[in-house]
Amino acid sequence: MPIIKARPFDFQLDLDHVALLCIDMQRDFCLPGGFAESLGNDVSLLAPCIPVIAELQGAFRKAGLPVIHTKECHKPDLSDLPTAKRKRGNPKRMIGEPGPMGRILIDGEEGTDFVPENAPEEYELVISKPGKDSFYGTGLLDYLHRRNISGLVITGVTTDVCVQTTMRCANDRGFDCLLVEDGTESFFPEFKEYTLKALTAQGGIVGWTGKSQHVLEVLE
Repeated sequence: MPIIKARPFDFQLDLDHVALLCIDMQRDFCLPGGFAESLGNDVSLLAPCIPVIAELQGAFRKAGLPVIHTKECHKPDLSDLPTAKRKRGNPKRMIGEPGPMGRILIDGEEGTDFVPENAPEEYELVISKPGKDSFYGTGLLDYLHRRNISGLVITGVTTDVCVQTTMRCANDRGFDCLLVEDGTESFFPEFKEYTLKALTAQGGIVGWTGKSQHVLEVLE
């Protein structure tokens, strides 16, 4: 079984039972004019992970391995949007309101779609999720079980919110998870640093982290 250099110790990549999970690489989070910027965030801080994720997607596709995409969004009637979430942070624009790229975080709108560099192929699974946890209210767990997937290589944004939430929930469901350090970013770089340390503390209490180059070396 291929070995990837990782923290807190090397990660065994079972190529027969692994998938790449790309979390929330959406226009509303990553591009100027989107929802994240309306909250006062500097979206340029997320840009470095975009080409890294694109390279990993290409390598997984070339190897014939599953690539899974998630997007945080809500139904047009907002029936799956808690009031507390809509008002949280006192945003200039609330979820569901018109924005530069359509209604904010509403499934099917331009802002909810993926940045072009990380867009899914037609045959790849896209999970629309109403919360931070990619398993909550979605069919992700059933899909992973059907495909007999036991390991996840995780990328996406943001490290300290949806990415770590999903990784923790995946760990609780029995999946071995490797978070790609340069394939994830945060609006708060210090939060990313703390999150990487927290996930791998105590002998990898949640999972592993590693560099994209080591994943790519194995796939090649």
